[in-house]
Amino acid sequence: MRTFLPLVVALIASAAAAQHYQPVRHTLPAPVFAGSETETQVQADMGITVERDRPARWRLAEHRRLERTLAAVRPQRAGTVDAFVIVAALDSDPVFGREAREAARVLARRYRADGHVILLAGGDGTRDSELPTGSPGNLDLALARVAEVMDPAEDVLILYTTSHGAPFGLYYNDGDQGYGAVSPNRLWSQLSMLGIRNRLILLSACYSGVFVPLLSSDTTAIVTAAAADRPSFGCQADNDWTFFGDALINTALRKPQPLAAAVTQARNLIASWEKGAALDASSPQVVVGAGAQRWLAVLERDLPAALPPVGRPAIALLRAK
Repeated sequence: MRTFLPLVVALIASAAAAQHYQPVRHTLPAPVFAGSETETQVQADMGITVERDRPARWRLAEHRRLERTLAAVRPQRAGTVDAFVIVAALDSDPVFGREAREAARVLARRYRADGHVILLAGGDGTRDSELPTGSPGNLDLALARVAEVMDPAEDVLILYTTSHGAPFGLYYNDGDQGYGAVSPNRLWSQLSMLGIRNRLILLSACYSGVFVPLLSSDTTAIVTAAAADRPSFGCQADNDWTFFGDALINTALRKPQPLAAAVTQARNLIASWEKGAALDASSPQVVVGAGAQRWLAVLERDLPAALPPVGRPAIALLRAK
């Protein structure tokens, strides 16, 4: 009995710590984006990142987390269309951390990307994150690592981001310490310089349709949670999913159906949820290039069997009101 006592005490302490854990919150104003819309757009185009009052030990730990994550990505297999999955939660609200973790699992399984996954995310609401943050700088390095080990002539990048958005692009906010942005111009320039041409880009954020004009190409498939001038929904911190994540990742992409059919199902689901909650339509956008159809056809052969959704439905909190 005495042998098990330390284990029991440790389990009780762990449960108590989890019960009293407080997720990271946003309480201070951002030290950036205080200027005009033009100045804000310039900062977003630069992929600006501000880390406020980060202690040196945190920076070192973050460096090691990222180093381990990038080193674990295996090189591509010659003659095979390999999918490389990057999932980034650019905001520390737990809904994005939960969504990112499950999205990485779903996309890795669907596209057989074991060993080719990079996950960047804050905590899931129960404990501090063991993962590197989804900062603009870490996203840049994740893209560079994929470019280093993929064959751009045959392999595919699958990028999923989840966060708050703005007319200038995607917003990075990690508690009261991390701030920044990724604009369409920034993401396009990084992908172009790295030579990543075959890409499936899935963006869960308000106003994410701003990425469509610049990121669209013959070999790109892009799906966004909203039109360029519309918000999307479900990003309350207590949610398990955003509307877009729940409809596309948690429901449609768990089924062995082509991307086009999955997007149609997801858009119909989102429209029904928005109508039922008397919300303005977010109008998710989708553009699939002709060249992207060819690599999608290869990746979507023999898709795995369907699995049921997990977590609370994104609409649950609204229905509870």
